[in-house]
Amino acid sequence: MQKKWLMPDEFDSDQRDQIKALIDELHCPRLVAEMLYRKQLRTPRQINDFFEPQLAHQHDPFLFPDMEKAVQRILKAIDSGERITIYGDYDVDGTTATTLLYLGLKRLGAIIDFYIPHRMIDGYGLSLGGLDQLKENGTSLIVSVDCGVNALEEIEAINAQGMEIIITDHHNPKEELPPALAIINPKLPDCPYPFPHLAGVGVAYKLLMAIYRRRGVASEENTLKYMDLVAVGTIADIVPLIGENRIFAHIGLQHLIDKKNLGLNALMQISGLNAKNLDTTDIVFGIAPRINAAGRMGSASVAVDLLISRDRLQSKELAEIIERQNSLRQQEDQKTYHEACDIIDKKYKDLASVPCIVVSSDDWHPGVIGIVASKLVEKYDRPVIMISFKEGFGSGSGRSVADFDLFAALTHIGHNLHSFGGHKYAVGFTILQEYIDRFENELARYVAEHLEPQQIATPLEIDYELELYDISEFLLNWVDRFAPFGPDNNRPVLLTREVTVANYPYTVGRNHLKLKVIKDGVALDLIGYNLGDMLPLLKKNSILDITYTLEFNRFGNKTSIQGKLKDLRLKE
Repeated sequence: MQKKWLMPDEFDSDQRDQIKALIDELHCPRLVAEMLYRKQLRTPRQINDFFEPQLAHQHDPFLFPDMEKAVQRILKAIDSGERITIYGDYDVDGTTATTLLYLGLKRLGAIIDFYIPHRMIDGYGLSLGGLDQLKENGTSLIVSVDCGVNALEEIEAINAQGMEIIITDHHNPKEELPPALAIINPKLPDCPYPFPHLAGVGVAYKLLMAIYRRRGVASEENTLKYMDLVAVGTIADIVPLIGENRIFAHIGLQHLIDKKNLGLNALMQISGLNAKNLDTTDIVFGIAPRINAAGRMGSASVAVDLLISRDRLQSKELAEIIERQNSLRQQEDQKTYHEACDIIDKKYKDLASVPCIVVSSDDWHPGVIGIVASKLVEKYDRPVIMISFKEGFGSGSGRSVADFDLFAALTHIGHNLHSFGGHKYAVGFTILQEYIDRFENELARYVAEHLEPQQIATPLEIDYELELYDISEFLLNWVDRFAPFGPDNNRPVLLTREVTVANYPYTVGRNHLKLKVIKDGVALDLIGYNLGDMLPLLKKNSILDITYTLEFNRFGNKTSIQGKLKDLRLKE
């Protein structure tokens, strides 16, 4: 489906003067000056703080209302020899947060273990089944990471068993909060913490830093020690890479390059990543899917075992196990995707009139439906719900389109669900099979009432119109200073009009489009990931408008500039 190209707002004369002043002061390309201006970075100090993120720019962790209470309870547990269990979620954010608190508290002498629920056995978040095991193991204090803020029944059960729980989470809370000892979540109503976009691992890190401060061990070394874990979890969870998240990602990527964590190093090696040039794309498409595969195809405890490993041989062996699980996950992805597309083609005869897609099967692996739902959103430009049923009980995953709040939709029709959680663009839930028809009808009605037609066409925001002769290493070196790139700080999307296809386009890998274009005697190589379906439209000498990002393509000792194609329009 065609993307809707959105051109940037034009500047008035006063704004153009300010941009010109930035160009003169920084000696930078106009594109860079416009990017800085649009980000409201206009003074030398603001610009320097953005280009050189510092740990000193973090917010005080004690701005969380329950932080002092949580810190004192954990220190009491450490000093009195109580058993603490870190209860984590099974995705990258949850496993890195679990690892961070496990290692960080162990260094203070805590008697500590961790528990990661099994996706197929326990389901999402805190599990009643897992609580009995914790009680039997002698746990008196549970610290949840990346889950728990909506687990009313489970936390009442924890209290009834004589255990206590501190919740650290970043998901949207429902109206009623659970009766935990303390809840640390920047999304709580009226929370004074000034940055609401932390990932689960970011919240866990703030707790650890608060504990270190009260214990008097908040040295620079301890503050930085687990920053690689914070970066991986933050980047993988696709939270906005601004504010504190930008600090974590920027500094944490440097720590990854230094190879301090043996488990992460083993994953980088098995992924074939070049540690010297590590960026957010390597995390999202290289490291994160492998860590996630452990929780999707088996037990995410393997991922935590890898990340806490202090033995090189063990790290290598665990990374190989995870690599095999990732291969199985990829096969399951492909199979499920094609089956879902077949179901959609048969079920929806007039897709243009369908506000959202709901598909289900008894044969789908619950661990992959979230990934496949994301691919289906890209293909059909609709919110997509996928449900895997087993003996009448369904595990569901949903993904949304631009600016449509799927969590709000589920909240509105939550009476159909056994449980649910998540946030604006991604949700998880459980449902009994007898409620599926009513759920689908009510969801379709809600989406139709709240999803504007313009939201269905995927928007592609263009930052700058550029000629091919303006592309240079000088330009790209400046653009790369905006890294690490991610949500709310993406690589600039560029538009070049009326380029000519200079070769015979072809596909590589899994449906990736390769072509070379030329204009004014300047050529540019382009790759369009998952854009192979456009190949039949293109011929040598076709005239195109193209939207793309620029990046360095490093192969061996050779470095060139490559365009990453976002979309194209064929000129008549």
